[in-house]
Amino acid sequence: MPFSILFVITHDTGRHLGCYGHDDVASPHLDRVAAEGARFTRYFCTAPQCSPSRGSILTGRFPHANGLMGLVNRGWTLPDHERILPQYLAAAGYETFLFGFQHEKRDLRSLGCCYQWISDRSERPLGERIAPQVADFLRHRKRSDAPFFAMVGFSETHRPFEGYPPADPATVRVPPYLPDLPAVREDLAAFYGAIRAMDAAVGRIVAALDETGWSRDTLFLYTTDHGIPFPRAKCNLYDPGVGTALLMRWPGRIPAGRVVDALLSNVDLLPTLLELVGLPVPDHLHGVSFRALLAGDAPPPRDHVLLEKTWHDRYDPMRALRTERWKYIRNWQEADRYDIPLDIARSPSGQAVLGLPAVPRPQEELYDLEADPWEQENLAGRPETASLQAELRERLFTLLAATGDPLLRGPVPPPDPELQARTPSEATLRGHAAT
Repeated sequence: MPFSILFVITHDTGRHLGCYGHDDVASPHLDRVAAEGARFTRYFCTAPQCSPSRGSILTGRFPHANGLMGLVNRGWTLPDHERILPQYLAAAGYETFLFGFQHEKRDLRSLGCCYQWISDRSERPLGERIAPQVADFLRHRKRSDAPFFAMVGFSETHRPFEGYPPADPATVRVPPYLPDLPAVREDLAAFYGAIRAMDAAVGRIVAALDETGWSRDTLFLYTTDHGIPFPRAKCNLYDPGVGTALLMRWPGRIPAGRVVDALLSNVDLLPTLLELVGLPVPDHLHGVSFRALLAGDAPPPRDHVLLEKTWHDRYDPMRALRTERWKYIRNWQEADRYDIPLDIARSPSGQAVLGLPAVPRPQEELYDLEADPWEQENLAGRPETASLQAELRERLFTLLAATGDPLLRGPVPPPDPELQARTPSEATLRGHAAT
């Protein structure tokens, strides 16, 4: 029997939810979704930035292959020849709807090829504005209508965190990769306020699904594009930047309380949904279906994930291969620290970190994720890990060559150099931190 799909995606949330062990975060509605469905504990995005990661979700392909290697607001866009999830579903008889935020297409007129209905774009797509629209849609949807695919995007939890009541700074847990300073605690508390607001909006949608009876015939998904908007997370290939939440709820079809620990990439979501719908999975996709993991124990579909960044505020190409235990990172640009993007550099946390002594970033990084989950001790260049480093380097470059990464041929130019050049330098931002 055909089923509908309701897909909620938020900005910059990582796995900062109560159901992922952050008991200092208030997310009761998403915690309930996890308890009533499946929670994926090692689900990673391909890229720690908004547009490239979202492009991978929708195409099932790596950013360097689908062409979305930077931000839409910096001139990048997903090419029209790249087929995306709503197009596959529309061809299978689904009606397709877009509520709120999208970050894949620069020209909004081109979204008409993908969605049959698009919500008003005139206001910031806050959860409190979008959730009532989705709830109203569910209440007026007829059972005799075609199955629907609704993509729902909130601007939360992207910075700025203004307008949300913050949590108590004394109760937040500061991650080990951030300095435990009052400014950082206050910044995290403000972030937690945005999470609470986002979670309430999700709760409103889930309540409407239940009240209208659509829950029985609708696969509900929640995810985010990348890690949290703090230094050493967003825009970096360390796990806090690429680890993302994925929750799936489908009463009667997905066992309640299921926890999936398999290593997965967000390019795997598209082939999984295609297989669930009964559509063939195209050979050119880079993702692999994890449908078998939804019902019960099954062999993991992969033993590694590919991670990448090319452009964000500035050109800072890096690639990484993450296995069950190891992560190898290759940095193409010299830098005096890990990347701190503009929205974070201007924040209290960013200013606090920019005010600390810089630590030069090496060309190669290697981390033992079992012994060092926060990736604090770089093992690259040590004699005892030389053979492992060489093996992972070869695996990474072989994969990049097989998937046509243009970075292997030389620097990747931006589509709009003038627009990209408007970003302040890190030296300028560090100067602000010193004043």
